[in-house]
Amino acid sequence: MRIVWMGVLVLCVFVVGSVPSLCLQAAPAPASAEAQTASPQSAYHLPPEKLAKAIALSRIRDIEHFVDAFWGLLVLWLLLSTRAAAGLEAWAVRVFKKRWLQGLLFFAALIVVLTLTELPLDMYMHHVSRQYDISVQGWGSWFGDQGKALGLGVVFGSLVMLLFQWIVRKWPRRYWFGIWIATLPLMVLAVFVSPLLEPIFNKYEPLNKNYPALVANLERVAQRTGTDIPPDRMFLMKASVKTNGLNAYVSGLGATKRIVVWDTTAGRVPDDVVMFVFGHESGHYVLKHIPKMLTGFAVALFFVYWGCAAFADWLARRFGARWGLDTAAPLACRAGFVVLLFTISVASFVLEPASNAFSRHFEHEADVYGQEAIHGLVADPQKTAVVGFNALGEAWLEDPNPRAFIEFWEYSHPSVKTRANFAAQYDPWANGGHGRFFSQ
Repeated sequence: MRIVWMGVLVLCVFVVGSVPSLCLQAAPAPASAEAQTASPQSAYHLPPEKLAKAIALSRIRDIEHFVDAFWGLLVLWLLLSTRAAAGLEAWAVRVFKKRWLQGLLFFAALIVVLTLTELPLDMYMHHVSRQYDISVQGWGSWFGDQGKALGLGVVFGSLVMLLFQWIVRKWPRRYWFGIWIATLPLMVLAVFVSPLLEPIFNKYEPLNKNYPALVANLERVAQRTGTDIPPDRMFLMKASVKTNGLNAYVSGLGATKRIVVWDTTAGRVPDDVVMFVFGHESGHYVLKHIPKMLTGFAVALFFVYWGCAAFADWLARRFGARWGLDTAAPLACRAGFVVLLFTISVASFVLEPASNAFSRHFEHEADVYGQEAIHGLVADPQKTAVVGFNALGEAWLEDPNPRAFIEFWEYSHPSVKTRANFAAQYDPWANGGHGRFFSQ
């Protein structure tokens, strides 16, 4: 799995960090009779040529998702069973005399190896994205981004895994508890600093520079929701050099919190739709979804780490000698840390549906909050939300009728069909009523 080379920390961070995001596209063309027939009761429609592409692309994505997961597990198992991990540790010991330098070299090399094993599949999916006209990023730029991501992984991933491996050596019987304690502040730190790393991959400029009217509309939503994001923390991202997709999102915490609108979105979709997105994103903050997610994952990780430690201990006793691990303390050696990565990867795959169900609940709440936040600010909140969700589906070619198992296992957000259908019928203001989160 792509997350494994960054270790346990990145597993948590990427799941939590995915909360505040909603992709957009301009309102699609009216659905044809054929598309209407395919989903007669759905508020989400695609024109026939895009419907066929969406179905085909969804199949590719679904297959890739599971191939990627099992391939990641297989690579880790092969590193252990072929003694490649033990050989890598022996090489690091020969290169450096200091233990901490040996650890940094080992984990840096491990990250590089795991990244390279993922590269063919990543390249194939980028080819597919270009083939379906979602990406316009050239291979040179794409490889550049991969190199930057690898560099960040080597720097931060090596340090984190070195810390965790040190904890295993210092507390061999209760190391899982020490790793859990260390993970908690690192998760919060990663969410806080993520906006500071984004300019490494993309260029940004003040949104007010070319879209002052949009900024004024977003300020209206900010005032309504009490979201503390002033105009100087609203940015335009130069996404058009890499993608045809449309997006807007809020990221960061506290002083780093900001809203970002892609340059493929501003001026190409109605401001009302972007206001809805901002309302949705504001909901994540106002409803405390990020601290709730962090708390939920912290509790879950306590038991996950405990279970993975027991599983890793059993694997080390059963196969440690065959894998070339230190028989006296198999998990305390650096190669033994690969056993822990393997168990964490197994757990993350098995628990993926639970994690996604947790996320889908918060995304639905944010959808409700976003629709209520723009009530009275736009002419028709229901229509605006439906347009936004149709735009989301067309932008990324989402299958209008995903299989129930796929949605259950893979989707961190409710399907576009589910979200659009809810938005179309959600009208708490009828007959003088009010919303769940706003009194007017």
